[in-house]
Amino acid sequence: MGWGRLIDISMTIEEGMQVWDNLAHKEPAITNVQNHDQGQPHESQLNLNVHTGTHVDAPLHMIPGGDTIETVTLEQLCGPARVIDLTGVKDHISKEDLLPFAIRRGERILFKTSSSYSERFDPDFPYLRVDGAEYLAQIGVAAVGTDALGIERAQPGYPTHRTLMRSNVVIVEGLRLRHVEAGNYTLVVAPLKLTGIDAAPARAFLVGD
Repeated sequence: MGWGRLIDISMTIEEGMQVWDNLAHKEPAITNVQNHDQGQPHESQLNLNVHTGTHVDAPLHMIPGGDTIETVTLEQLCGPARVIDLTGVKDHISKEDLLPFAIRRGERILFKTSSSYSERFDPDFPYLRVDGAEYLAQIGVAAVGTDALGIERAQPGYPTHRTLMRSNVVIVEGLRLRHVEAGNYTLVVAPLKLTGIDAAPARAFLVGD
């Protein structure tokens, strides 16, 4: 079968990359552990927070005793998706911002915001306010992706995450959508096959016409 046009929407994992709140301990570290000068095959070791770059959250991240990452299925993460342009939105994404898009049950919705236009962490990034999360949960979307490193900022009680997670809405964070036009695509998000933990880094891409 023909795949059509593949559009990579993943962040590159590298030292010095954008991380949450610019915290040094969240930055990935890549270390050479053996090399050709030693007469050995070249090998590297990666020290990586599972919430680095493009990643999928599991409910355990925000809900005590919540489901872990292996419970998020590929069927939830792969399939028809819609990129919606929210680049004009400042501070937060509300229910009122989402209403014009007539979002439907089962959709996978990707937010293209101002975050896609910067490779630096902006503490004032546009986030999904709880009323917007409640609206999407009531509709029953399958997944929500954002180009920010978080679906919300450090809101007391993390109501956006918890509202979506309790409604079985999968959260994908850290997408790159600057080069993507709003519209309909096929989405593929492939998290590392980890188990028992709160998130997994992922490669994500869209298939266009």
